[in-house]
Parts: sequence; structure tokens; C-alpha cells
Amino acid sequence: MKILHTADWHLGKIVNNVYMTEDQEDILHKLLEIVKTYQPDVIIIAGDLYDRSIPPKEAVDLLNRTLTTLIQEYNIPVLAISGNHDSADRLEFGSKIFRSQGLYLETKLSKSYEPVTLQDEHGPVHFHLIPYVEPAEVAYWLDDSTIKTHHQAAEGIISYIRTHFDMTERHIWVGHAFIAGGMESESEERLSMIGGSPYVEASLFDDFSYVALGHLHQAQKIKRDEVRYSGSILKYSFSEVNHNKSVTMVHLDEEKVAYFEKLPLYPRRDFEIVEGYFNELLEGLHAANKENYLYVRLLDDGQILDPMGKLRKVYPNILHLERARFTPDTTSKSREELKERQKMEPVDLFVSFYRDIKGEELPEHRRELIEAAVDTLRKEDRER
Repeated sequence: MKILHTADWHLGKIVNNVYMTEDQEDILHKLLEIVKTYQPDVIIIAGDLYDRSIPPKEAVDLLNRTLTTLIQEYNIPVLAISGNHDSADRLEFGSKIFRSQGLYLETKLSKSYEPVTLQDEHGPVHFHLIPYVEPAEVAYWLDDSTIKTHHQAAEGIISYIRTHFDMTERHIWVGHAFIAGGMESESEERLSMIGGSPYVEASLFDDFSYVALGHLHQAQKIKRDEVRYSGSILKYSFSEVNHNKSVTMVHLDEEKVAYFEKLPLYPRRDFEIVEGYFNELLEGLHAANKENYLYVRLLDDGQILDPMGKLRKVYPNILHLERARFTPDTTSKSREELKERQKMEPVDLFVSFYRDIKGEELPEHRRELIEAAVDTLRKEDRER
């Protein structure tokens, strides 16, 4: 069986006030060309089909056209789950009807849980479609109040699967989670920290023939070859500038994964960081492609009148412009401190601020209030 694994489409994404829909349509067209060429038996989309719970109509239309082509024209079943950016309730609409057409979309854990089972010449392959869920949802599903963390939630689901299904057969886990050891970027929304760590240990998945993951935007394996993130289909921040975007083709034999293929996705406009003096940049030679999305650092010391306006006549897709400052040493040090703070969770930033102002540690009961407030704001933001 040939399985094409993709994830994190984030349709409707806005980067620095620029809608990425045109770029997403182009890259999905290239994905369709890959499907047409390699003819997989099944396609997995491991969460974050949309970038927010109420996507723009252009994003909905693009997803509709893409899935229609895959299912009706290419006649390939699509197995998808909701991610932390998606609205589980909205994506669930019509999902039972879609199954008869070959679209298997899971957004919630059902009390009558069953995997999607497909057949090849060697027998059944069981696909466990596990959408992004909070630990509290899994605790309710399993009636187990001890589940507080994402690791415990995954552990409980896997224990249920082991109990109810024959694990000597081939099983594929499709999930949207943060596996410990994965490399993250700035464009991924941090998963909930309420009640404990957001990380899941890779060792939980040892009984699965393949683990198809979404959430982290860089294509990577975790601990073993069979536990993989396919990565996002496009770069969505300048922290991803060195990523090579791709989809993963998984070749499954009668027992396990025989081999993998990483099939590259080349965008029409790449993300690029350029640095130079203003007059040199105006010559148009600094970017690999003038149409790329650019992060520009100016090396000039003096005042420049309307640098963004002038540079955009040469590079129309500049997303960020800043002055590179090299003096004094304290500036370099403060820049490093700023980078470290940018990596911190909002709760940790507040704790650091409280410590600086009060000269003492934040009491635990107040930390819990801050954590709850941050979680509420994140949920509200996803619903906008």
C-alpha cells in the first residue's frame, strides 16, 4: 500500500497581513500533480486543514475543490483529522455522508470508536484517526479523571486500541500532537499547557506500523523512521526559512514500512532573509527571486526617507524591514535576551515579569489563574 502523508495546510493563513490563499492554491495544484504521478492508494491529512476555526470563503472553496479532485476525479480515499487550528464542530458537518464518497474526516472521539480499515493484497490496514483533543476530552471519553496531560491522553487512547483491536495486524496512527524531541518553529501555535506538559513521548507508538503526524511544520522523524511529521505545505514564517517543504510517500509491505520517499513541494514565492546597504539592495541583486517574501535587514546608519516604499518597487513582497544594529555590546546582549523571551510561553513571560517587579516568585494559585486566562484567550482567538 502506498500512503501519501501531508498535514498543516493552514488554508486561509495570513502572514504579516498578507493572505496566502493564492500561494496555497498554487502549492495544492502541485500536490495534485504529485498524486497524479505517484498514484497513492490513500491520502492522509494530519490536521490543521484551516488556519482558524472560521476560515474565509476562499479557503473553504479551495479545500472543497482540492478534496473533490482527489476523491471524485482521482478516486483516492482521503483520511483527515482536525488540528488545534480547526473547528471540530464545523469540520464535522456532513462527515458521515462524506464517508460514502471516500472522505473519512474525524474531528471528535466517538464512544463507538472504530478505525478506518482499508485492504491491500496483504490484508487489512487499520487507520486510527485521532483528532487534536484536550486531555479533559479524553478523560471524559475514557471516564478516567486521572488524565491531565497530553501524554496521559495519548497513553489512554493507545491502551484502548490495544485492548479492542488485534495489534499483530498493521495499524497506522494519524494524530495532531507535539511529540517530545520534535523541532518547532514560530508559526506553530503552542498546544495547551493547562494541567501539565503538552508533549507526548514517541515510545507510546511502538506497536504502530506508521505514525502520521501533524502540528510541527518541519518535516522530520522522531526517535524512529516510522514516527514522522510531514511538515506544512508552505513556509508560514521566517523561522521556517531553511525548511524544505515536502510530502511523504510511505510504502507499506505485508508487515511494516518498506521505505519512504520525500517528494518536494516548490512554492511560487519562497521566504527569504536578505541583508545589505540600501543603495545596494535597490540594485535588485540580493534576493534569489525579487518576487519572494522578504525579511530585509538594512545595514545603513543614516536616515533614509521611505525605505519600504522605495524597496517595494524592486521587491514587491517585502513583509518585514528592520535596521541591523551592531553597537554597543549591550545591544547584542539585549537582542539575544529578546530572542529568548520570544521563545517563552505567555505564562512564563508573566512569571518573569512578576519576579522582576515584585522581587518574589508568583504564588501557585495565581499562576493557575494566569494559565486559565491564557487558555481562554487562545480558544477565543481560534474561534474568531
